[in-house]
Amino acid sequence: MNEQRFSSRELTETASLLLQHAGMNDDQADVVAEVLVEADLMGHTTHGLNLLSPYLTELREGRMNVRDDYETVVDTPSTAVWDGRYISGVYLTQQAIDAALAKTSSVPVVTYTIRRAHHIACLAAYMPRIVEAGRIGILYASDPRAEMVAPFGGLTPVYSPNPIAAGIPGGPEGPIIVDVSTSATAGGTVGRAKKRGVSLAGEWLLTAEGSVTDDPNALDGEGSSILPLGGLDTGYKGYALGLIVEALTSGLAGFGRKDEPTNWGTSIFLQIIDPEGFSGRAGLEAEMSHLTDACRSSKPRGNATPVRIPGDRALALKAEQLEHGVALPEEIAAAMEEECNRREIPFPRAL
Repeated sequence: MNEQRFSSRELTETASLLLQHAGMNDDQADVVAEVLVEADLMGHTTHGLNLLSPYLTELREGRMNVRDDYETVVDTPSTAVWDGRYISGVYLTQQAIDAALAKTSSVPVVTYTIRRAHHIACLAAYMPRIVEAGRIGILYASDPRAEMVAPFGGLTPVYSPNPIAAGIPGGPEGPIIVDVSTSATAGGTVGRAKKRGVSLAGEWLLTAEGSVTDDPNALDGEGSSILPLGGLDTGYKGYALGLIVEALTSGLAGFGRKDEPTNWGTSIFLQIIDPEGFSGRAGLEAEMSHLTDACRSSKPRGNATPVRIPGDRALALKAEQLEHGVALPEEIAAAMEEECNRREIPFPRAL
């Protein structure tokens, strides 16, 4: 895989210009561009600038709303429900984080749900901002249109990969940042493997006949699906987690699969917790620091590398790429350059 490195600032500015050219207002475009580049900085390249071309297509074809007219359906001191009206899910999520952080000055636990948002991109990319504010963040997402994962023991795909993310302040060693799907893999990972003509790293897909496979092309077949997290052995755990995500996103937001949506979209659950409303930030960080130190000190299995904490690699990679440039896979850089050429926008020069 060939990669070139680019300035994160120049990538962000260029992505924002492309989004504005497609009809997004400046504020929305800046937020979306920043989150996409943040995902690439953290190494989540399937959900970073890889999404820019699909987003531009959605904007051009009118399926992503460019207006800023989401509806507040419910608003209490500790909860809110928004109808996103298919505005960028990235923008809506960042707006909800800002609003929830503000509310935690009065109440320690604030929960937002958003229905009919457009795609939300990389969930981990929102976590640094929350933990830097000294809060715990929990973020879940589902796509009520997508039927990609079969329930454990079944063959018919019913729901989406349903990612869950969390950010936890962790003291001087750094925070814990979690971002995992409740399925064996994400749809974006399958799509990238298919585009590159390579097998998946594991037998994570289920054919309509019930056999497992690592062939990403299998997901194109009628009735094929992604296995729940845990696969054929302990997939009942991933299946249960997937249902919890469905309840907290579409269930609490009041819009989901029963409504048979046709748009690419997201139901979102966001919760911000201020530890000062409990035993305090210092107590939380002391406990998590003790726990993460114990995890890192665990004797590695065999010749394995030392134990890491979720988020260690992403934050180390972010620091390295901020200094030396963002390493973009060749196909992502080429797609972005093509979008720039189409609009006569200068594409950033490789470092």
